[in-house]
Amino acid sequence: MGARILSGSAIRDQIYAELLDEIASLASLGVQPGLAAVLVGENPASRIYVSGKIAACQKLGIQSVEIRLSSEITTEELRAIVDDLNCRDDVDGILVQMPLPQQLDAAKILSSVNPAKDVDGFHPLNVGLLAAGRAKLVACTPAGVMQILRRSGIQLAGARAAVLGRSDIVGKPMALLLMQANATVTICHSQTRHLPQMTREADVVVAAMGRAAMVTPDYIRPGATVIDVGINRITDAAVAASLFEKFPRRLENFRAKGTAVVGDVHPDVEEIAGAMTPVPGGVGPMTIAMLMSNTVRAARMRRASQLPASAAPKL
Repeated sequence: MGARILSGSAIRDQIYAELLDEIASLASLGVQPGLAAVLVGENPASRIYVSGKIAACQKLGIQSVEIRLSSEITTEELRAIVDDLNCRDDVDGILVQMPLPQQLDAAKILSSVNPAKDVDGFHPLNVGLLAAGRAKLVACTPAGVMQILRRSGIQLAGARAAVLGRSDIVGKPMALLLMQANATVTICHSQTRHLPQMTREADVVVAAMGRAAMVTPDYIRPGATVIDVGINRITDAAVAASLFEKFPRRLENFRAKGTAVVGDVHPDVEEIAGAMTPVPGGVGPMTIAMLMSNTVRAARMRRASQLPASAAPKL
């Protein structure tokens, strides 16, 4: 019997239904949440990501504006554009799509976003609030993972959790959120010794290393919950044949398309895990869902003094 599949797409749809009610409530008070997405350069993946976020805004009734900029822009020029968005009352959330061109100082640019509009949760103030247990706007991918775990009934209090990856975007905030849910957390990374031994002790494993199919069955305790954050595209037929040996339908799809998306977790883990997110259709949809949720939350927080108590932000 294989793992229970934790569908991020299904949970995203639940969250969208809830957000539609919240957005309708705000509209009755004359408030429409607004998101500004800033895209620098012509990175194809970034363009797809931003288009997906704009499409989600349109589906939910969130006002959106997409700002496309030349890859030749300077740090100070981009900061001036962010400052303008900080001052716009119709913009509740500001998203600066990563990665930025190498000549730009990403840390300086992200720090220039008004923390109250930082719907990516990357501003140092929001990171600090998360560390202090008083988070308001949390990085979208780890927040989405927490929604998957909670809405799927995965017990976290007292559980042992292993986070593979220590990035500022996923690994570090993920560990903090799990600790705040009363899990006992181990952070693993590229320098961790005896990595499979460490992760086999965990009840919950979150893989965010950015390495295709790195987490094989010997990393996982039978019955554990496995959250796969990775998104990796493979085009090598031999690699596909190895990964999908027990999954003929996926191998057939690869041969038809010449490409496939896989996570950081080997497909064979499905045979021993108790529950597992798929790739695609797992964590990915939740990242955009939490961006939408953060935008609505930011709209409520920014206008908290003007709204009735019943419309206070749900934190």
